[in-house]
Amino acid sequence: MNEKISANREGREKPVRRRLNLQGHGLFLIGAILAALWAAQAFAGESPIKIALIADKTGPLEAYAKQTSAGFAMGLDYATGGSLMVEGHKLIVIEKDSQTKPDIGRNLLNEAYNDDGADIAVGGTSSAVALAMLPVAQDNKKIFIVEPAVADSITGSHWNRYIFRTGRNSTQDAVSNALAIGKPGTVVATLAQDYAFGRDFVTAFKTALAPTGAKLEFEEYAPPLTTDFTAPIQRIFDALAKEQGRKIVFVNWAGAGNPLGALKAMGPERLGIDVSTGGNILPALVAYKDFPGLEGAAYYYYDIPKNSVNDWLVAENKKRFNGAPPDFFTCGGFIAAQAVVLALKKTGGSTDTEKLIAAMEGMTFDSPKGTVLFRREDHQLLQPMYAFKIKVDPNVPWAIPELTHVITIDEMKIPIANKR
Repeated sequence: MNEKISANREGREKPVRRRLNLQGHGLFLIGAILAALWAAQAFAGESPIKIALIADKTGPLEAYAKQTSAGFAMGLDYATGGSLMVEGHKLIVIEKDSQTKPDIGRNLLNEAYNDDGADIAVGGTSSAVALAMLPVAQDNKKIFIVEPAVADSITGSHWNRYIFRTGRNSTQDAVSNALAIGKPGTVVATLAQDYAFGRDFVTAFKTALAPTGAKLEFEEYAPPLTTDFTAPIQRIFDALAKEQGRKIVFVNWAGAGNPLGALKAMGPERLGIDVSTGGNILPALVAYKDFPGLEGAAYYYYDIPKNSVNDWLVAENKKRFNGAPPDFFTCGGFIAAQAVVLALKKTGGSTDTEKLIAAMEGMTFDSPKGTVLFRREDHQLLQPMYAFKIKVDPNVPWAIPELTHVITIDEMKIPIANKR
């Protein structure tokens, strides 16, 4: 009897236990589904942040633009730890080709802000294109980070408070090169492109040379697409023939054309004339092989800065691009991406323009070039530059800018050009 009752109880109890177990599992599943839904709703509430990257991928500055794009992608990876997320927001990059045409650049930036919903824009390869884009940022009250256009007027006479520049300006180029070559008794003539990039540089270079004891005695300008430099160079030679002391032709050129090759062909050494120029991209450094010992100053050369950020950039670029090191404007794109991410982190993911301006003014961070900072007064990124002397190694396809001196931010004393 007892055994039967026990069996009956087991028979009655087992189904009860099964119902309770099923009920427990059901509650667990419902809870998990609700949690997933809540998480999905929370994630959906964190809208993506759109960044427009507008560069001159067509035209004489195509190589610069492609490097900027590659560097920007790596900079986002580095600054977000590979997540491409900031404070729960996914970063979306919208790339556009301004074709080295100011009107197209202006229209694309307006399109990016109004049609694409871009929260921040980056770009301006050519100074002429960048200058055309500046008023668009002001009209839309949106941040525009200029990279890599260098004309002083971008953070000078044409500047507005929505503009930040990670690229160096013409004065940074000019002052660093003046410090690299300027000595008492040195006479300099310049060959530069006849637009804002070249003219802003020469104006700043003349001022920067004066304290070194050197003098800029002759200025020659040529159209940006010049291919025959015979006449401009001959005018420079004629002008320097009248001077005493060490004579230098300083070339300030970007993009197409090969003024260094033309200089070599015309034999400046037979007239006792040295050649100088600033740093450049690796393909352009091939022409520097004709001038061993050439001195100047560079914005970047991958083997010069010694820090963990640059180590990461060099290794990552080699991994992504078949062993090739990062180039001049790869570094610039990388720094621009760092600036975007760090600003967004400081605002907690907010894209409110006023919050971004407050976050970026005076912002310092560690870049591939070391510590850099946005100056509050004009939003120009202050950064070290590198004096170099060209070394020729037959095993390296380009000339090597060997570091002679790190030119610090404090040494350059870059003036504030705008009237805020």
